[in-house]
Amino acid sequence: MAGKALIIVDVQPTFCEGGELGVEGGTAVADRIAEYVKAHGDEYAYIATTQDWHIEPGSHFSDHPDFVDSWPKHGVAGTPNAELMPQIAALNLKHHFKKGQYASAYSGFEGIEDNTDRVQTREEFAQMQKDGKTLAQGLKDVGVDHVDVVGLAESHCVKETALDAKKLGYSVTVFEDMTEPVSEDQGVSARKQMNEAGIELKNGLGD
Repeated sequence: MAGKALIIVDVQPTFCEGGELGVEGGTAVADRIAEYVKAHGDEYAYIATTQDWHIEPGSHFSDHPDFVDSWPKHGVAGTPNAELMPQIAALNLKHHFKKGQYASAYSGFEGIEDNTDRVQTREEFAQMQKDGKTLAQGLKDVGVDHVDVVGLAESHCVKETALDAKKLGYSVTVFEDMTEPVSEDQGVSARKQMNEAGIELKNGLGD
């Protein structure tokens, strides 16, 4: 029987209060996700985290960002703010996907699985992609048919990860009580896009 996967997107200090691109409510999201996994983790066949792990992401970083296609430095590989939030790290999950090493990357499906804190060379990153160390391959190997998505930020990396999962043929749910957008206006837009793609939006805690 096929099962479910949970993708925990970019729950890192860089996106929580006090981080380079802190989202209001980010730390509370981390707390709620940790609570949820402790209560419901055994319901999933596969649980993965994603992290922005920027090394040389080109124009994604800018000293004069437009906050659309370019941003201040954040999620810098090998720095404390690029690690998982302590609440999430303490869950001792097995699968960790790093993304954005040498390009802008919003979707977790653009990353590679590396369960270390290494700073990958371009060659290593390309080889790991070629070797199938991707989120798409991880989900395929387990044979899940449904993906739940939580994390930060709803308006950007959560949305793009959920949309990519949908494009790959999974039924997808985003738990609204375990994500926050960069701004409410962008959250409204993201929810509209996800709704139109057939992604279910609901609360996960207390259900």
